[in-house]
Amino acid sequence: MQRTVLKFGGTSVGDLDRIAHVADLVSWRASQGEKLAVIVSAMAGETNKLVGFARGAAGDNLSGPSFDDEYDVVVSSGEQVTSGLLALALRKRGLKARSWLGWQLAMKTSSAHGKARIMGFENSGLLDAVDGGEIAVIAGFQGVTDEGRVSTLGRGGSDTSAVAVAAALGAESCDIYTDVDGVYTTDPRIVPQARRLDKISYEEMLEMASLGAKVLQTRSVELAMNHQVRVRVLSSFAQPGEDNPGTYVCSEDEIVEKQIVNGVTYSRDEAKVTLYGVEDKPGVSARIFSMLADAGVNVDMIVQANARGPERANMVFTCTSADSENAEKLLLNSKADIGFESLSVSRDVAKVSVIGVGMKSHTGVAGTMFDALYRKGINIDVISTSEIKISVLIDAAYTELAVRALHTAFGLDAT
Repeated sequence: MQRTVLKFGGTSVGDLDRIAHVADLVSWRASQGEKLAVIVSAMAGETNKLVGFARGAAGDNLSGPSFDDEYDVVVSSGEQVTSGLLALALRKRGLKARSWLGWQLAMKTSSAHGKARIMGFENSGLLDAVDGGEIAVIAGFQGVTDEGRVSTLGRGGSDTSAVAVAAALGAESCDIYTDVDGVYTTDPRIVPQARRLDKISYEEMLEMASLGAKVLQTRSVELAMNHQVRVRVLSSFAQPGEDNPGTYVCSEDEIVEKQIVNGVTYSRDEAKVTLYGVEDKPGVSARIFSMLADAGVNVDMIVQANARGPERANMVFTCTSADSENAEKLLLNSKADIGFESLSVSRDVAKVSVIGVGMKSHTGVAGTMFDALYRKGINIDVISTSEIKISVLIDAAYTELAVRALHTAFGLDAT
């Protein structure tokens, strides 16, 4: 008995016509003998509208602990509407279907409202319902705390909901229907020669998601990797029965031919913060980055180099543009405590990365990357690496040129 989880994002269920199309796709999948659970997002734009309502009602207090639980009640209602509409559309087609909300599913989460983490499932009857031939239409993005309060998983949380349900059901696959037909070697809007990948490893997809690719939410890939859930990204615009292979996100062992580099990603939402003349002594770095972490500033690249003066160093790190203003204020307010001479923030930078599991067993990737950028006259500001990726920080004006040059340099252009 093949259980499959399907997930449809906001664009896929954006209006009644799109919901009708999704109902046709689900109906066709059911006709193939699959036992289905379907996770849905709110209709496109609905969550933003609900957030606006919540802000209008609560004002500046919205993020406070006395308000965030009610915030979750408001913003999670978009998925409730979609799940009910899709269940109705499926019943219209003669299928046995019902909607399930987070609390009915007993998807237990932490109490961190707005960014809750899934803790597990209680016995809600979902497995029996799916095996009994009912199509379970599940509101994504939401769960319930131990206190019985509605919680939400953060933006993109419906992907995480889908993977969690697939793990709980022991599903053969978790198919994420979206507005693209798979995972590409890079953004096709920048490089028309970008290729759709048949398979990509969890590790590669995790790096791509965290480095700018918007296909899957990072936490959903982490969950899939931890529970070995095969995820497939495919187009929701295909017609029922039409060839729609998509891209499988799976274990590295399933991929026979491992490319040295499988993808090139970019992120323009970057800022570079430079601290000049930091005291070069134990404990200073810990003080700086603990303070930033406590304030919710997510730091990425970090480089420290000797300054011209004695016992001084210059420290460079990157964070998102949105976090940079907060980081700048925190550091300036703590200047005397930290002990640095001056600070600068540059927001006209971009991060470009090459990713591939083949890097584990091949040399020369960094040389190829740096040579390709040099030939285009692109200066590298900061470099960071992991076992399967190399990222560089460059002037934002050269982002597209860098992506195209690297895509060609590593032989990723479609023939």
